[in-house]
Amino acid sequence: MCGRYASARKRIELLEEFRVERDRVSEPLQADYNVAPTKRVYAVMARSSRSGEGPEPGDGRLAKSAAGAGADGRAAQDADGRAAQDAAGVQRELRVVRWGLVPSWAKDRSIGSRMINARAETVSSKPSFRRAFVRRRCLLPADGYYEWQQPGSAGGTKQPYFICRGDNGPLAFAGLYELWRDPALPAEEELSWLWTATIITTSAPDELGRIHDRMPMVIQPDRWADWLDPASGDPADLMPLLVPAAAEGLISYPVSTAVNSVRNNGAQLIERVEPADAGQMALADGDPGGGTPPGRSSRSRGAASGEAADSGPGKQL
Repeated sequence: MCGRYASARKRIELLEEFRVERDRVSEPLQADYNVAPTKRVYAVMARSSRSGEGPEPGDGRLAKSAAGAGADGRAAQDADGRAAQDAAGVQRELRVVRWGLVPSWAKDRSIGSRMINARAETVSSKPSFRRAFVRRRCLLPADGYYEWQQPGSAGGTKQPYFICRGDNGPLAFAGLYELWRDPALPAEEELSWLWTATIITTSAPDELGRIHDRMPMVIQPDRWADWLDPASGDPADLMPLLVPAAAEGLISYPVSTAVNSVRNNGAQLIERVEPADAGQMALADGDPGGGTPPGRSSRSRGAASGEAADSGPGKQL
């Protein structure tokens, strides 16, 4: 499963890294090293400006892509080389959503706290997710995520691990989003529409399965356009994009149990610590321990205070 993750990159960096063409963020989020269910998070999606679904929060500014837009306003090429459609058509957007999917048919929003994850094996058939799987797919940017390993002895404390890319690059979790209409509020009010999302999970490969048998589904950059394309709604075409996750390029290392409490936040949560006991270390496949997280660029730290240290490798997967 995925129950906690870190998302510390700034809005402007996400606009560039994900080649966003339309910025729908009216109030940027703060760096969050302990993202928990029901929190507000960034999501990348492809939508038409004429969709007619719900209000359009934000000022609708067009963001420059990583390659930049030309002086004549032409959008930059997508990662796969295809030209993005014009401003009146489908474009890649950055939005703020709440983590925990609330289906459009739900009677109230409380169901979202129980729908933070969708299993890749059943996402196309489960009533709660199948409509969004066909029509509303998104990417949820992350710097890394946490998983808890069972203790080596009875009665021990679960050891949290942070899993991220060794090159400090962003992870793009496969997600679904929905719009839920609050019947208690007038339709013209922005707050009458709730934007929510869920993270698709998959089986973890052996290297990560030693920590937990499930992990977020990560979509590689060369498949972002295919995953986001709202015109591609055939499950037979979409399911091949949800291939079993590869651990290549990922590292894992033990972190403080302070992450267990959602009240704790800050870059110190992703600093490496010694596991609780030697038994925990043995389960980590011979990792010698010690050190600190691999160097993390300023874009993945957020605020300058409380930055993670820059030495010591994590466990390469």
